[in-house]
Amino acid sequence: MSGKLIFVPTPVGNLKDITFRAIEVLKEVDLILAEDTRTSGILLKHYEIVTPMRSYHMHNEHQATDDIVRQLRDGQQIALITDAGTPGISDPGYFLAKACVDHHILIECLPGATAFVPALVVSGLPNNEFSFVGFLPVKKGRKTKLESLQSEKNTMVFYESPHKISRTIRDLADVLGKDRRASLSREISKKFEETIRGTLEELIKITESRNLKGEMVLVVEGAKA
Repeated sequence: MSGKLIFVPTPVGNLKDITFRAIEVLKEVDLILAEDTRTSGILLKHYEIVTPMRSYHMHNEHQATDDIVRQLRDGQQIALITDAGTPGISDPGYFLAKACVDHHILIECLPGATAFVPALVVSGLPNNEFSFVGFLPVKKGRKTKLESLQSEKNTMVFYESPHKISRTIRDLADVLGKDRRASLSREISKKFEETIRGTLEELIKITESRNLKGEMVLVVEGAKA
């Protein structure tokens, strides 16, 4: 009888932002797959979780998946966690999930933290319909992707690192227009959590004048009908 793969969301900031069920699952499974065992080790130590960990990330997922599928087919219960948030959302997870589906292995995803949800909610922009873009391509395909967003009418959600945020906002302003409304959230659920709202032009000035830190979620207004 095959085992089960469980996607377990972890806090995007404050370590308290984890569910009781997530802690319970991480204590009970046979193995935890972690994007970065050093980062996850802090969380596991905090909650006195001693379950064995194995590294599973974008650089080894293709090589490691076959062995993990074998363990699951042998009946093991395995949890997948990433550095922050829900696995599979701009993080490793899709490749393993597809392999499990192909081999008829049960998959479960616990509800929990995802960075873009609080950023979208507090943006003040329409959130009844939205388009999750995630990280833009760094080089190849970036221009094509940006141009494809010109006619997107729904609110758009992007992930970006602090050292690339100014460039990304400038590129969006060039393609979508500097007067597009936007909201930039950083350090979500941490001590220095901050949301900055304004036009893309205003956000360019702010990001270029301040040394903003922390992972960023950028929410941008869709095209007007």
